[in-house]
Amino acid sequence: MADTVEEPQLQNGAASGESKAEQHPIPEPQLQTEATTTSEIPEIETDATREGLQPVVTDAKPEEVQSEVIDVKPELTKVNLSPGGSEEIPIRSTEVDQGSSTTDQQSHIVLKKEDEGNKTFTMRELLSELKSEEGDGTPHSSVSPFSRESASQPAESNPAMDLINRIQVNDEEGRSRQRVLAFAARKYASAIERNPDDHDALYNWALILQESADNVSPDSVSPSKDDLLEEACKKYDEATSLCPSLYDAYYNWAIAISDRAKMRGRTKEAEELWEQATNNYEKAVQLNWNSSQALNNWGLALQELSQIVPAREKEKVVRTAISKFRAAIRLQFDFHRAIYNLGTVLYGLAEDTLRTGGSGNGKDMPPGELYSQSAIYIAAAHSLKPSYSVYSSALRLVRSMLPLPHLKVGHLTAAPVGNSLAPHSDWIRSDFELNHERLLQILKPEPREMRRNLSGKSEAMNTKVEKKTVKVNIAEIVSVTPCADLTLPPGAGLCVDTVHGPVFLVADSWESLDGWLDAIRLVYTIYARGKSDVLAGIITG
Repeated sequence: MADTVEEPQLQNGAASGESKAEQHPIPEPQLQTEATTTSEIPEIETDATREGLQPVVTDAKPEEVQSEVIDVKPELTKVNLSPGGSEEIPIRSTEVDQGSSTTDQQSHIVLKKEDEGNKTFTMRELLSELKSEEGDGTPHSSVSPFSRESASQPAESNPAMDLINRIQVNDEEGRSRQRVLAFAARKYASAIERNPDDHDALYNWALILQESADNVSPDSVSPSKDDLLEEACKKYDEATSLCPSLYDAYYNWAIAISDRAKMRGRTKEAEELWEQATNNYEKAVQLNWNSSQALNNWGLALQELSQIVPAREKEKVVRTAISKFRAAIRLQFDFHRAIYNLGTVLYGLAEDTLRTGGSGNGKDMPPGELYSQSAIYIAAAHSLKPSYSVYSSALRLVRSMLPLPHLKVGHLTAAPVGNSLAPHSDWIRSDFELNHERLLQILKPEPREMRRNLSGKSEAMNTKVEKKTVKVNIAEIVSVTPCADLTLPPGAGLCVDTVHGPVFLVADSWESLDGWLDAIRLVYTIYARGKSDVLAGIITG
């Protein structure tokens, strides 16, 4: 369930409609909400064979309804939930407006100066240096780390430099960009010759190789995209060996490995590469637990891996992917790529459960509920980004799986209104309905008592007792959190704090609680972003 949707399918990661300028590679530690894999939130494209929704890779290209799929063509017949709809979120580059010029786009790419610690310079600065050297031959500055002297140092025997020098680009924009990348490559090659232990130079050298791989056409042979990515991975390996705390290096290294894995289909070699990618995303998250992009990309890599591993291991890998997408969303409630990807992976799990009957442990969520949950996340992603065609196409495929005219319905246990400290025996398990405006308890009418009148006929007694129901308006919510308290009945506790005070509820299981937590938070996030009308249109038609 990243640039993938040309037919209605769910994709992971990034939308095909999004330009790479929107993707976020990482030259320096920079977190972006909508990043893309080296391809782009992290771009993971996967060839899904199964029909259904596909994940949108933060850096992936939307082609089918997949984890975050962004450019999906509306088709109501097939929904491919296999990973690859969205793109991974790379850290290497920053967002650039599609209409900006090549020079402007280049100026947004930030790299580290090897001679100045963690300070940064832009591609615009590199371009200025390059033009200066090509002009009158006068160095831009006698003390500049980009002086001609430093640029002419690298040995021609350097295999990485040889790859850069052999790149042939057909279009003018690509040639201009590649000249700047080659210029920077010479700088870093010289820096590494002077100091082989310069981890910043090695890291930036790897970024140059990874960026250059994007400039190479897929059918190029000398050098191939894979050759450049392989060399970039070697540089990342050296950089992290020298400095194990380089979060950016692990993140972009994982993206480079993912790109190499995509070229190998569903082979044993691809499986090994996806495992390496997940290991590097894990290291990146250990270094920066607050990175929603790394978590999303990690989930996408796991989703891709689940398509290759033996059947007996698939469910475990899929459930781990679900946990990563969910963790990304809880760090950033409006992270629509991760929201969409979670919907696609749940759709895929529903299909697998329907086909195999589940694991048979009695605790599996039924396929119908999984389909409904999948639809909730896809509807939320569309509400946050209604302009993404991938989300729109996926929504058309799953909207009927929602409990319309509501977003979510299910059971929760609640105390009598106004008495949260009531004895457990007074708490009532009842139906709850969630829509774009409120969470509402639905109490079933009690059976009416009958009595006989004087003529012997039965008649209903008027024993109406007005019972108050729990009602939480979305606009009044302050926070939604899980809670554990001895005053609550057994189960998974949930606290919805409002401007009028807290409302305590208990879900039937922790898995059920996750669904309620996410649904309520997403509805509130959509309201806070001013998109409630979009959600209302989805569930009310």
